[in-house]
Amino acid sequence: MGKTKLITIIGPTSAGKSSLAVFLAGKFKGEIVSADSRQIYKGMDIGTGKIRKNEMRGVPHHLLDIASPKKRFTVFQYKLLAEKTIEKIAKKGKIPFLAGGSPFYVYSVVEGWNFPELKPDWKLRKELEKKEVSELFSILKKLSPKRAKEIDRKNKRRLARAIEIAKAKGKVPPLKSDPKFDCLVIGIKIEPEQLKKRIKARLLKRLKQGMVSEVKSLKKSGLSWKRLEEFGLEYRWLGRYLQKKISYGEMEERLQKDIEKFAKRQMTWFKRDKKIHWIENRKEAEKAIAGFLNGK
Repeated sequence: MGKTKLITIIGPTSAGKSSLAVFLAGKFKGEIVSADSRQIYKGMDIGTGKIRKNEMRGVPHHLLDIASPKKRFTVFQYKLLAEKTIEKIAKKGKIPFLAGGSPFYVYSVVEGWNFPELKPDWKLRKELEKKEVSELFSILKKLSPKRAKEIDRKNKRRLARAIEIAKAKGKVPPLKSDPKFDCLVIGIKIEPEQLKKRIKARLLKRLKQGMVSEVKSLKKSGLSWKRLEEFGLEYRWLGRYLQKKISYGEMEERLQKDIEKFAKRQMTWFKRDKKIHWIENRKEAEKAIAGFLNGK
């Protein structure tokens, strides 16, 4: 028996990954595994743009709402769960679809990364916690320039972990690959100006849907402002607005810019992968999948 076939849908935020995945999974009798580092958390729905029940159109979705935002959930934990879920879907005779915009999550599965085994150094973590992201990035750049090129330079937690590994092992070892699946990676092609408009429209829609109230609820449930800040983007800027550090208008403006920057970082990641099959419409995606499933 050959490897399990896996269809992956990637693209920048607001490109329409969720709706395309639902359409394609419906067409090819599939089920969807989410690859989003924030949608795994319960109660973080509007801010993460989590798909709603009625938008799923009866297509089963996996790895949404599986963790408490009070606890840390690692990419290593995600990879193990995602692999098990994909195998379960395939055993049922269904086609597994992996859909999401967190490159680290996507490629941990697609490329079958093996993570370095290393116990947390709590003393070092406490020290690093006090530093700004720009300082952490500079430290990592000196320790492991190669890892610094790949990492999300705004993600404080990932920067700290990379520094921890580099200090313990002399450098950050390469993420060895051992892919478990035969993958077709489909990327949504979208013009930058069109993407900007979509980001704006989606942001305004989510603010109307009650994104501010969602952050208030998360704070009430026991999340600290510091923890909300760690989740970045919507939770960072709405948290600052609710603490009266910035005005509503400034929050909206800064958030729009930050989401645009995030979309650029996603695309930087994806452009490195020469195997991505970039599509402009659903027909192209259908054709690519039909060929892949038929071994063409």
